[in-house]
Amino acid sequence: MARTTGSHSDITGPRIREVAMRLFAQHGYAAVSMRQIASGVGVQAGALYNYTPDKQGLLFGLMREHMEELLAARAARDVPDDPLAQLEDFTRFHIAFHMERADAVFVSYMELRNLDAGNFATIESLRSRYEDELEAILQRGVAVGLFSVPDSKIATLALIAMLTGVNTWYRTGGRLSVQQVETIYWDMVRKAVAP
Repeated sequence: MARTTGSHSDITGPRIREVAMRLFAQHGYAAVSMRQIASGVGVQAGALYNYTPDKQGLLFGLMREHMEELLAARAARDVPDDPLAQLEDFTRFHIAFHMERADAVFVSYMELRNLDAGNFATIESLRSRYEDELEAILQRGVAVGLFSVPDSKIATLALIAMLTGVNTWYRTGGRLSVQQVETIYWDMVRKAVAP
């Protein structure tokens, strides 16, 4: 298929992902058509299929990319040895990383139900790797008497939900900086797991 004059694959591919992410976050995956995505990019609808097999593949790619970026950023950090310091680091990291990716966070959490079984399993596996890191921190803290949680898995999911919820209300330019929000949330997390 001929490429539109002036289009470049190194620009068009990322632009498709950017527009799809924005539209999925604004309207929901089910309400967005490939034609709308193409219009937002400025290409013919058929041109999208040079970059993705279908809308499901596009959604899966966006979610996988988000999770892989999250895991890579987390792996690149120097993590302290102490479980309390590890929990603070995780809390601050989670808020700062996700604050810059509000659309990706929304799509990753709200559109899981729209993935087919195979794609869902892949994303769930990536999410589990991230959740497992927090759960391991909690378990280490419990083992040395720093934390008290009745069930480490439930505590993990509850803390991640609380931290991710920042994206629903935080607005740049509001009365609190990201660092102030991190500090407030760290205080709440610390108290939530205190013995």
